[in-house]
Amino acid sequence: MKDKTAIVTGAGKRVGAVLARELLADGWAVVAHVHHVDDEVPKGAVKVVADLLDPDCAEMIFDASEGLPPVGLLVNNAARFAWDGVGEFSAGEFDAHMAINVRAPALLIERFAAAQRDGDALVVNLLDSKLSAPNPDYLSYTLSKYALAALTELAARALAQRSIRVNGIAPGLMLRSSGQSEENYEAMHANNPLGLGVEPGDVMDALRYLVSARSVTGEVIRIDGGHHFMALERDVQFLGRA
Repeated sequence: MKDKTAIVTGAGKRVGAVLARELLADGWAVVAHVHHVDDEVPKGAVKVVADLLDPDCAEMIFDASEGLPPVGLLVNNAARFAWDGVGEFSAGEFDAHMAINVRAPALLIERFAAAQRDGDALVVNLLDSKLSAPNPDYLSYTLSKYALAALTELAARALAQRSIRVNGIAPGLMLRSSGQSEENYEAMHANNPLGLGVEPGDVMDALRYLVSARSVTGEVIRIDGGHHFMALERDVQFLGRA
């Protein structure tokens, strides 16, 4: 996949910025999607601003690749993560999570597939290791990630005959979440059987593997140090609270 372009959504911050920067270092041309005009992207990337709530977001993002090498990699990294739960279910949050975390990736995959002409291409969806041992906290977010996991397999089945691979990466706790205290993050980051905190570089390692693994499609790589073995009843943000 030399001399090709990678599109990374949510590339202005956190793990998305790391992925965009590392892909540039690996020799990819990179289209870095952000939500806000003043969001920064790694030096060398082509910045594109789009609201993933907009049904036209996929066209806007792909238009930014004009003049670049063919798009061979799509990383659906951007996600909404906001609170609701059983007993506090929010129809508005459900709709927003499904639009950003599922509909936008589906639209981007459709547009990505339509652009393919010459062999191996790869879509990677960022999931969440909590799907392996779910708890009801962040209900709409969790439901949207289940839907994205289903989209990963269904798209892989639909696109395999066109040499388009679709896989997922499901990391555990990497970076401090909004609403999570620094104290809780420090206590929970490496709270897993391996005793190792997941880092954005671990996601990049998995992405590099998937780029090279040309016979792998419809799979999800879970990166959580075995955290799913613990089957916690609550999100880690709430552990230790009265």
